Amino acid sequence: MMFNEATTVSRATSLSRASKHGSTASSRNQSLIKKNVAPQDLRPSDILIERFVSWKAIVKQLISYFEGVADIENNIAKEYTKLGAVIQVPFRSGNQFLGEGGLQDVYYGIRDKTRAIADQHANLGRTVDSSIVQHLQKLHAEIKAHIKNVQNDTGKLATSVAKERELSGRMIGELATSVSIFKNTPMGVTNKTDPYVANIAVMRQLQKQVHEENALQKSIIIMQQNSAHFEEGIVRAIQSAWQTYDEWRSRMTNSVQDTWHTMGRNMVSLAPDREWISFSARSDHLLDPETPLRNPETIQYPSKEDTSVIAVHNGHLERKKRFTRTYREAYYFATSDPSHISLFLPACTLGPPSTPSSKSHKFHIEGRKDGTGTTKHGSFKLPMTGGQHAWSFRSRSHEDMMEWWNDVRMLCARYLVASEQMDRGGPVEAAVRSAGYISDEEDEEDGSSVEQDQEDEDEDDQYEDADADAI
Repeated sequence: MMFNEATTVSRATSLSRASKHGSTASSRNQSLIKKNVAPQDLRPSDILIERFVSWKAIVKQLISYFEGVADIENNIAKEYTKLGAVIQVPFRSGNQFLGEGGLQDVYYGIRDKTRAIADQHANLGRTVDSSIVQHLQKLHAEIKAHIKNVQNDTGKLATSVAKERELSGRMIGELATSVSIFKNTPMGVTNKTDPYVANIAVMRQLQKQVHEENALQKSIIIMQQNSAHFEEGIVRAIQSAWQTYDEWRSRMTNSVQDTWHTMGRNMVSLAPDREWISFSARSDHLLDPETPLRNPETIQYPSKEDTSVIAVHNGHLERKKRFTRTYREAYYFATSDPSHISLFLPACTLGPPSTPSSKSHKFHIEGRKDGTGTTKHGSFKLPMTGGQHAWSFRSRSHEDMMEWWNDVRMLCARYLVASEQMDRGGPVEAAVRSAGYISDEEDEEDGSSVEQDQEDEDEDDQYEDADADAI
């Protein structure tokens, strides 16, 4: 009972003194525990253990971070290795590019330097994994060992102090009992219940307790100091690991950048026309720019001058359309070659030409299916012609028409000429002669091409179109 009161007074005195000198003490000293009198002070090392357990988790996160960095660098190295394999040299396109001093050399540089970039990333990944990660793993193990040391060193002393405190409390209780027996029944005191003897035992126990308390306190102080230095070592180790990574990363980045710049310089240094000049110099199939152009007028080939390929006559003629009964001008040529004509003249009959006094200068060609020839086009068959096919052509002048008629006459199987003039003054003869024709008076009144076509419509009913521009 007296010891507890003394303890309370001593604590109050200490707190009073601390309050008096608080203005001169540092903030760090004010935060420290001055006396370990609370029940939880038996294990003051728990706060240290909790702190370094947190440090262990922090270091483990950093280990995972750098392991991820190493994996990223290794994956980048693999991708660059694949990228370098895209460049296939030497080129497989024959004698197209220079073997040395041209684009192929630049591609060799791209492939090799891409591989070098891959190696640099792989080296950084291996270095981070083998040095930084292992260094942090070692630090992680040291933190675990430090936690274990705190538990072992202070834990045993804390257990001993707890036992001594328990024993001291029991002996103080026995002393109080001895004092009560002495005061109430003095004659009942024995050697075991003698207050004097009990008090000496209490004093010895408290002294032993104090020694254990002091040993625990010294151990905790030493452990705190060691923990402070150890934590500084943790921070320095983390800083050193990061600084090392930063240096290696900067060195690798600078090397990679130099490699990219070198590839760029090699590509830019190639003259754009170097490959083409070399290619054109060694190629036997490129044309000299001074090579003259071909002249179509000087074309020569076999049978060019053969008589069978030369047109007898060519020029413009008007041909009568089948349905509109009007004339359309086109370019025609007369030949005896059956390979490219529509009217095979040797199997045709040429009608007589119109007289010089006629308003329309025309002639007719008639083809027959009589075994001597075949009309391949324009085969519209008129019932009134009895199987005949005929075409009407008109010229711009009588002279032009006669030139055509005479040339065609030499190619046709037969030709007809106008009979000698005879007296046709009778009305019957005139009616027969003019059947289907416009009278001369009407013909003189109308000079248009369409009206002239109408004039000849009845006369040409037995004729039809030719589908080609050859006769």
